[in-house]
Amino acid sequence: MRSARLSIRLPKSRLTMPEWLSWSWFTLRKLRQFDWETPYYLYGIPALLLLFGGRRLLMGRSRQRLDVALSRGELRSSPVSWLRHLLPVSVFLAMTFVLIALARPQIVRQQTETIAEGIDIMLAIDISSSMTETDLKPNRLEAAKRVARAFVRGRKADRIGLVIFAGEAFSLCPLTTDHDLLNSYLNELDDSMIRTSGTAIGSALGVCINRMRESSSKSKIVVLLSDGDNTAGNLDPVTVAKLARAFNIRLYTIAVGRVEPGSGRFTQSDASISIDEGILTTIAGIGGGTFFRASDAGRLGSVFREIDRLEKTPMKTKSYRDVRDYYRIYLYWALTFLLLALLLKNTIFGNILED
Repeated sequence: MRSARLSIRLPKSRLTMPEWLSWSWFTLRKLRQFDWETPYYLYGIPALLLLFGGRRLLMGRSRQRLDVALSRGELRSSPVSWLRHLLPVSVFLAMTFVLIALARPQIVRQQTETIAEGIDIMLAIDISSSMTETDLKPNRLEAAKRVARAFVRGRKADRIGLVIFAGEAFSLCPLTTDHDLLNSYLNELDDSMIRTSGTAIGSALGVCINRMRESSSKSKIVVLLSDGDNTAGNLDPVTVAKLARAFNIRLYTIAVGRVEPGSGRFTQSDASISIDEGILTTIAGIGGGTFFRASDAGRLGSVFREIDRLEKTPMKTKSYRDVRDYYRIYLYWALTFLLLALLLKNTIFGNILED
């Protein structure tokens, strides 16, 4: 999986006066929405509180005072006397907003886009009469259908097609990403769909290659599942496997059924049928894939999981970040209170009432 991250800084829109003058910029809810690029500046705000508090305690008694017409007691008790706090409060707020602006409040909206480079997969399933053997429960064909459906569910980004074969081979479903349609075909499979007896492995591979040869996918595979040797059809499986390799199609073959101990042959109720896994091993080797033997339903499921692991769909992940800065708002407020402090410093609030 490859990932790419792209940060987009949109042009800063001009803020109208009513927007930056809104009190909503100071609510806890709004502040929690921000991502802070340099949050350590926020630690300076408690330090400012300590600085102004210490200054008040240490310098309050030593400040020179000018008595005016009103007595000191009358001045202190007057509501007007509270105005003497405007100057230090304005300076404190101006410095606080500077620190907030330096912390770079931002609202970041991130979107992740996953792009899958799908694999083209053809499933070739033997539906000959021997697939009704019950050594795999309930029978070989039903077990194959069940694990094939599970395999399809796990390949959401891939195009998958279906070929069925017995004495002949037919394309039942073309390559498609409509997996519900594919599953409906899998559900309907039975041994009566092809009347011609035998096992035409070469023909099945030929139909799969014909479906995939013009595919532009970078990865193409055939998963062929059978319980028999090549006994029908007019195409040699070895020759067709070489053709698949020329088209960069990888072949995985699965032999289904129990093997008689020491014989290497599959168990059959009809002893006249000679079944050998050798051809499946040969074409898998030529096609650059792997041969698997599935002697029971559990092993058949693990084979498909192994193929799923070997043929991972390439994924690309792109992350888009829309970053909007809001430090200007707090700079505007800092300048406002700084100008207010300068104004107060040159008025009665900055001298007589500063007691």
